[in-house]
Amino acid sequence: MIVQQILKLKADDGVVTVPPGTDVSHVAGIMATRKIGLVVVSKDGKTIEGVVSERDIVAEVSRNGNVCLIAPVEAIMTKVVQTCTRAEAADSVLERMTSGRFRHMPVVENGQMVGLISIGDAVKARLSELAMEKDALEGMIKGF
Repeated sequence: MIVQQILKLKADDGVVTVPPGTDVSHVAGIMATRKIGLVVVSKDGKTIEGVVSERDIVAEVSRNGNVCLIAPVEAIMTKVVQTCTRAEAADSVLERMTSGRFRHMPVVENGQMVGLISIGDAVKARLSELAMEKDALEGMIKGF
């Protein structure tokens, strides 16, 4: 399975972005309202300046207290962001997420963000693939 297939399976293919300068508290509110774990920081909604995850916010609150909530998001964002392409194998993406200990990866083509996949999206797609393989094997064994 490739990343493009995972993107097609997603119910919502939109990527939530915020511009630089957005308060961390506003980003936290967006995450809570939308029930998401990551927001992309972008000036234009297509290029990636950085990402902010729930973990980033929790770690910053732990280090500096709630004063960080009025800071601009770029003060705590991850600036070096791992990305993938639509043609990349899902297993490769899962391996990178697992080894890097992160749960979201923007999908980028020609320097433009075209989607975002989570480790949950990748696992769900893999489970679906395994179920289809199981059904096919059972069909062969039963002679269908």
